Order: sequence, then C-alpha cells, then structure tokens
Amino acid sequence: MAAEFDLVVIGSGPGGYVAAIRASQLGLKVAIIERENLGGICLNWGCIPTKALLKSGEKFESLSHLKEYGLSATGAAFDFDAIIQRSRGVAATMNKGIGFLMKKNKIEVIEGSATLEKGAVAPKVVVALKAGGTRAIEAKTVMLAVGARARALPQIGLEADGDKIWAYRDALAPKKLPKTFVVIGSGAIGIEFASFYRALGAEVTVVEAVDRIMPVEDEEVSKAAQKSFEKRGIKFKVGAKVTKVSKDSNGVKVAVEVNGKAETLEAEVCISAVGITANTDGIGLEALGVELDRGHIKTDSHCQTNVKGLYAIGDCAGAPWLAHKASHEGIHAAEHIAAYKTPNVHSPIAGCTYAQPQVASVGVTEQGARADKREVKIGRFPFRVNGKAVAAGEVDGFVKVIFDAKTGALIGAHMIGHEVTEMIQGYVTAITMEATEEDIHGIVYPHPTMSEAMHEAALDAYGRVIHI
Repeated sequence: MAAEFDLVVIGSGPGGYVAAIRASQLGLKVAIIERENLGGICLNWGCIPTKALLKSGEKFESLSHLKEYGLSATGAAFDFDAIIQRSRGVAATMNKGIGFLMKKNKIEVIEGSATLEKGAVAPKVVVALKAGGTRAIEAKTVMLAVGARARALPQIGLEADGDKIWAYRDALAPKKLPKTFVVIGSGAIGIEFASFYRALGAEVTVVEAVDRIMPVEDEEVSKAAQKSFEKRGIKFKVGAKVTKVSKDSNGVKVAVEVNGKAETLEAEVCISAVGITANTDGIGLEALGVELDRGHIKTDSHCQTNVKGLYAIGDCAGAPWLAHKASHEGIHAAEHIAAYKTPNVHSPIAGCTYAQPQVASVGVTEQGARADKREVKIGRFPFRVNGKAVAAGEVDGFVKVIFDAKTGALIGAHMIGHEVTEMIQGYVTAITMEATEEDIHGIVYPHPTMSEAMHEAALDAYGRVIHI
C-alpha cells in the first residue's frame, strides 16, 4: 500500500500544528490527528486562557492603587463568571484560528485518538474516529506531538477531582470562587494560579518541597519574587514535604512536614501543580520498541526516535515543558523531514512566569555557573532607578546578567518586574547570536523604556553602569 501522506502529526498543540504548517509550506502532504481540540492544552487549557485570567486579575488589583496615580474610583467589583467566560472565549477564538490555518495550508484534520502499529517505512497510524469507526493510515513519516497532562500523586491523596482538589483545567473553569486555597508546587503553573486568585481576594498558601520558591530560577530572583508575592498577601511554606492530602465536608487538609515538624494546612480547595506526565501510554510505543527516559520519548538532535520514520517533539519528548520549545522543535523536525537545511535545534529557550511581578530568564543561573566553576562577570540594574519604570509606577524588580569572564559571551539573563516576559527576548536573541559584552554595550536602547535596564545591567557587569 502506497503512503497516503508524507507526514502524519499526532497532536495539534503548539508543537504539532506548527510542525504541520511548516511541513506543508515545504511541499509535503500532511495530516494532523487531534482527539480533543485544535491547539492542544496550551491554547485551550494552558498558556492562552491563563493569561486572560491573569490580565483580569491584574486589572482588578490595579484599581486599589489608583490613588498613586492621582486617580479615584468607587464601587470597584468583579463578576467571576464573566472573568472565566472571557478566558474561555479567548481560547475559543484562538481555536478557530488554528482551524483556519489548517485549511489555508491544505492540512487534513482527522478527529480521533491515534495508536501506532508496525509499518513498512514508518509506524502505521490507526485512528479511532470521533465520528465512529476506525481509519488506518500509512505515511512516510509520523511525528508525535502528544504533549503531557497534570501529574497526580494518588499515594498521598493528591489526585484531582474537580471539586476540592484541582488540576490546571479545574482551576481555569471553576463554577465558583473559593475563598481559601493551598497551592502545591511553586513552578510557573502554581505561581500563576496563586497570583490570579490572590488578585481576586482569596487567601492563598503555596507549598514548595525545596527551600525556595521557583527553584529553576536564579536564586536571587526567586528570593525577590517571594518577597514581592508576600507583599501581595500570598503565604509560603518552603522546604515543606506534603505527606497527605485529605478531603472533608469543609474542603481539604494538607499535611506537611517542615524541618521535621508536622503541621496541617486547611483550605476550601487545593490546586495541584506538582509537574506533568507525558502522554506516552496507550499509543503503542512499547510494541514498537520506542526508547523512553522516565516516561518521556528519547530523541536525537533532529527529534528522531530510535524507530525508523518516527519523530517526537514537545512535552512528550522531555524538558523544558514549554510551548515555544515545542514549536521550535516542530519546525526543526519538519524541515529535517523535508531535507531542508535548518539551524541546530539546540537554541536557548527562555522561561516565563506571568504573575505579578513577572519573572523571565534564559541561560545559566549564577548558582549553576558557580557549580560548574565558570569564571563569570555579573551585572544588575534595579527598576527603581529606571525613568520609565518610575513614571509608570512599576519600580519592583531588577535585571541580572551573567557573562563568561574569559570570552565576554552572554551566558545567562534573569529578570523580575513589570512585563519582563516581553523583554527577555532581547537577551535570547543576544545569546543565540553569540553576543559579547562589547556587542550589548554598543546597542542604543530607546529612552525612556524599561528595556534600558537591560543595557545598564550589562554595563554594570564591567564597571561601566551610568545611573547607579
């Protein structure tokens, strides 16, 4: 049987649909299989709708600071149902946009759940169609972009039920607004939900197993973030091991152990943000002999698995579990399949947390550089002396940069403050282009902008800072 498609992509999240579009642009005949909604978790239940919620929370919270701007207003209130509906509406709009892009690029969308079987040149794809029945597809290449789901810890009772214990989907579309929360996990997901619900007045306690919040971030940034969040009223329990989560008629009880001492936290709802599990089970990988690493699919530098004709990208292929990483890998893999010369897949990937204040980073942390015994030069610049930040009333936070002392190469950048997720790309570009301190020092930054702090931080690393 001749191959029906050049490429079949399984999963239509930010990795899968982008890969499908790029492959189509390069002349391949492409199909994409989706069991739920086009756009995957990111667009429907992750990146996009959470940002809509966070913006509503930010707008409402800003009303309590109007006096600082010479303004006043009375009767400020919010409609929780309307906030949730706006978020769902944003996701629906983006979902329709993906459908349009599939039609524009002549990509066949197949609705259903896919499994893999042994094939001739690539695994055969068997789809249990949403409309009923099955469809067997032969393709020259298959790409897995099946993503991941929220991790559960049933052994301690941490398993989402949509009522008193929430995973991210439950937290995005609740039927009512609880007054008290315990959030387990202080990564981006946990912190963003803590930030949103606190903005609407809920009492929030975040529990983190290690000794500081946001442990993947630079230590200096994570400490500053905790102070800023605490000023907003979010409480933290760090170095806290969760031993049991139990439910009763009032809500949940979270038993934790801190420094050898046991205590119990009580709330109406517990949000579980303890990581993710790759969606690699039940799709036939074992029978094909696909190599896994702790549940994630092992791939080479071109996103190829050990099985001929099978690629894997995004969350199912390992960390970092970020939408833009998935898109980048999807494009790279599509170009490799089409024999199109493409840059290496290993480009710097920024991490962003959209709380108040925002946190953004790329490259090595200071503690990581020290652990590797790298000789570094470090520069910092606070927003409190940046003209635009002062004028905007957004003075919390700072920019921190790390240079290799021997070569002058920029190897890390870390920010906390207002809209720093929009600024980090400047440093991502610099690292990608292998910029040195001379390159960054020579850039002219527009004035007044908060991005001037990026320039000043680089100057500070070499004793040339101007405004402090």
